[in-house]
This record gives sequence, structure tokens and C-alpha cells, in this order.
Amino acid sequence: MSATRVVVGLSGGVDSSVAALLLLEHGWQVEGLFMKNWEEDDDADYCSAAEDLADARAVADILDIPLHTVNFATEYWDRVFAHFLDEYRAGRTPNPDVLCNREIKFKAFLDHALGLGATHIATGHYAGVDCGEAACHLLRARDGDKDQTYFLYMLGQRALRHTLFPLSNLDKSEVRRRAASAGFPNHKKKDSTGICFIGEKRFRDFLSQYLPATPGEIRSADGQTIGEHQGLMYYTLGQRQGLGIGGIADTGDQPWYVVEKDTRNNLLIVAQGHDHPLLLRDTLTASQVFWVDQPPATGSHVMARCRHRQPLQACRVEVSERGLAVSFDTSQRAITPGQSVVLYDGRVCLGGGIID
Repeated sequence: MSATRVVVGLSGGVDSSVAALLLLEHGWQVEGLFMKNWEEDDDADYCSAAEDLADARAVADILDIPLHTVNFATEYWDRVFAHFLDEYRAGRTPNPDVLCNREIKFKAFLDHALGLGATHIATGHYAGVDCGEAACHLLRARDGDKDQTYFLYMLGQRALRHTLFPLSNLDKSEVRRRAASAGFPNHKKKDSTGICFIGEKRFRDFLSQYLPATPGEIRSADGQTIGEHQGLMYYTLGQRQGLGIGGIADTGDQPWYVVEKDTRNNLLIVAQGHDHPLLLRDTLTASQVFWVDQPPATGSHVMARCRHRQPLQACRVEVSERGLAVSFDTSQRAITPGQSVVLYDGRVCLGGGIID
């Protein structure tokens, strides 16, 4: 078994393609692997898997590396999608990318690659890893706008010790330039956004295939009934679009925002104003807490974000057996149950948890 053999997860996108290119340039023995994680309907274009596979094959041919294919759809359904549905049933707003990374890309994929005889896997994520004798650390990428550690905070020591992130010190513009220079046909390909298995479908149409919707009243913060919602699962805190309550008399011209989901009474509570006091919080609690290495000392002052690409926010943390409590220096808008709070000490991603 070669100590320099790495399997790169080739998604068909530009980032993973350049990751493979860089590893070849640094002398690694590189192989590619394309993962199919969702079984599409014949008449539905969820993740454009056929097109993505064609792009991955084209890149593998240019680089002259073998390309393996594997179907993790069963694992994805059992380990990620079932949890996704459970969270929506409970009225929360989950982030399936966090669980997909932990369970599929850095567990199922890693196990498969090690079975092929590799010592490492690599992906096109914008993140870094630094492994010493004692522990590995997950690091924020140089390109702060593309940094993806928010979605990777549940990676443990085993995964990080076997993982390479070749794009950690590259900006996106440089990645596209390298792809164009190499003649990759996907060098201008748009970045994937949103949830893969929903693709171009409307979110409500997709979710209604799996969960029954229960319409109910929309009420203002002072208790006035002002409309009807189509099902609490279709809304998230801070949402403005799609409420269907514009033009209500005697309420002024400020837009309405979701400020609460009352699951017990099936009520959607809304209020006017982007920064309405009901949307602002100074504290949060989190459970299902995971630490990349060691947790911060309770009472520590660190930085945190509650959503991808949010600027880092100063906070104080309390760590206990019950979970994690975070107190922010400044009020945070639309802290959303089911999403993650992720903590940082400088460039190091410490870990985080699921917001209660």
C-alpha cells in the first residue's frame, strides 16, 4: 500500500477537480471517486447526477487518473435524510450538509477509500487540517467567503487524520484560473447551492412528497389573526418572502417576518420590521455537541457563527454535561432551532452543536 495514495471525491465541480490537480502536482498517487447519494426519479432532475458524472469523467481523463463510482444512496437515506424529515416534523430547520459530511463524505467515503488501499481522502472543501502527534485541528480556509468549516465541525480525529484539503490556501478566483489553465470543461460551472436532493424543485413541492402539511393561522405578535400558513415546516425564523399577508390595512408599510413557530398550537407568529425585538437574542443553548479535539474551558471567550458565511461573533461559552450555552456580546438575529452554532478560536474550528 502506497503511503502517498489518495482518493479524491470528484463531484463534477471545479473545486474537487482542482483539488485532484494540485495533489498530482505535489506527487501524490491520485484516484478519483464519484459518489451518488440520491436516487433520482426518472422524470426529476434533482442533482444532475448524470451531468456531474460526465464532468468528473472528463476531468479524470484529462488528469489521466482512474475514476471509481459508488452509490451511497441507502446510507444517505438512513443516516441523513431520515433525520432531515424528523427535524422538520418537530418544527425545526435542519442543515443536512453537516450530517452528510460526517456520515457520508468523511465516513462512508473514507471507509470505501481505505478499502481501496488508499491512506488518505481529499475533497474540494474550503478548509484546512493540521495534524500533530497529539491531535488534528480543523482550520478555517484563507478565502473567508468560501470557508466551509461551518459544515465540517462534526469531523472527528480519525477523519481528519486521513483527510487532505488542497484548497485551504486558495481563493475561488485562483481555483477557477487553475481549472481553465488545465483545460477542465467545468472551469466556469456554477457552484452548487441549497440542498442537493431538492435541486431545482420548489422546496414546498419537494417536502410535501414526504410530510403531510397542516395549515393553520398566521398571527401577529399581539395575537391578531392575519392570514393562514400552509404548514409550519415550510417556514423558518426571519423569513420574509412567501407569507401571503401583504396589504393588510392599518399595519403600516413595513414588511412582515416570521418570529416564532408555535408547534403546539400550529401557529405561525409574525411581526413587522427586519430587526423586530422578537427576532433578536443574546443567548442560545445547543445539544448534540461535538468537539473536534478538546472543548473550550467553560467561561471562555471565543468566536461563533450560527449560519454559513455569517461574520464571526464574539461570545462567552458555558460547557456542561447538558450541552452548550452561548452568550453573545451583541444581539443575534433569527437564531434558528435545528441549525448549528459553530465555535472558533482564531483560525481553529473547535466544534459546536445543534441549536435548541
